[in-house]
Amino acid sequence: MTKTIKKKIDGVLLLNKDIGISSNAALQKVKWLYNATKAGHTGTLDPLATGLLPICFGEATKFSSFLLNANKEYIVLIKFGTTTSTYDAEGEVVAVKEVTSSSAEIKRCINSFIGITDQTPPIFSALKVNGKALYTYARNGEEVEIKSRQIEVFDLEILEFLNEDIVKLRVLCSKGTYIRSLAHDIGQKLGCGASLVGLKRTKTNNFILNEKITISNLELLNDLEKQNLLLPVDILVEHLDYLDLTSAQFQNVKNGHQFTYLKDGLSDNNIIIDKLRLYYNNTFLGIASAANGVIKPERLINTLF
Repeated sequence: MTKTIKKKIDGVLLLNKDIGISSNAALQKVKWLYNATKAGHTGTLDPLATGLLPICFGEATKFSSFLLNANKEYIVLIKFGTTTSTYDAEGEVVAVKEVTSSSAEIKRCINSFIGITDQTPPIFSALKVNGKALYTYARNGEEVEIKSRQIEVFDLEILEFLNEDIVKLRVLCSKGTYIRSLAHDIGQKLGCGASLVGLKRTKTNNFILNEKITISNLELLNDLEKQNLLLPVDILVEHLDYLDLTSAQFQNVKNGHQFTYLKDGLSDNNIIIDKLRLYYNNTFLGIASAANGVIKPERLINTLF
C-alpha cells in the first residue's frame, strides 16, 4: 500500500462549520481533505453552533492568536420561558415559566446588556479550572467555583420575534463572551428564564462567513480548487503596521538579530507601535516588536530562511 505523503500547506480557510459536529472534528476532517501536515482552528464553536470557523494551516498557526483575541459577530436564537442545565437546547430542562413580558420589555432588557459587564461562563464548557474542563466537574456532579470575567457586548440588535417566545438577535461582542451565558442571563433578568436554541458565527474580526465553504463542498473540489480558497498567512496580521525591510535589515532578521529603525537617516526613537509585520521584496517574513527605535523579530516564517 502506498503511503500518503502529507503536504506543507500554509494559509487560512474560512470554514462554514455544520451543525452537529465539534470544532475539533471539523478541523481534523479539513486537515485530512487538504492532506496537510499542520492545522489548527481559532475559536471553538459548540456542536450546536454553525458558521465561521477559521482554519489555519502550517505557518499561519503561528499567528492564530490574533484571531482568538478578535471580536466576534453571531446570529442568535433565544427561547424564553425554558431554562436548561447547559443554557442551550442540548441540556436538561430545569425550569419552565410563562413568558409574560411584552416585546418592548424584552427589547429594553436585551439592550441593557450592551456594554462592559461581568459574565459567568456556563458549567458545561471547555474552560479549564484547576487543570480540568468545567464540563468534567458538571458530568461528575462536582462543585467548583466559577469566576466571572469581564466581557463587552458592542451591539445587540433584535432582528425579529419569530413567535411569542423566540427572538432572533445579532450580537457583536468581545473575545471570551459565552452566548449561552448571555441568553441565560437575559432570561434570568426577565424572570422567565431563557436558553439558546440557535447560534451562527458570521464574523471574526474582519473575516466574514462564506456560506459555500462547507466540508461537503470541499469534498467535491480538486486540490487546486481547494488551494484557491486559502487566504495568505499575513491576512491574520493585516491590522498591524507594515515595514518593508532593506537588504541589510533583512540580513539582521534572517539571523534573528534586532536592528535600529532608521528614518531619514536618523534613529527614530519615537516609535510607539507595539507590533509590526515585516516584508522583504513584498514577501511576508513575520512579525516583530517595535520600541524606542529598535525592531526585534518575534515570530517568523520558517520556509523563507
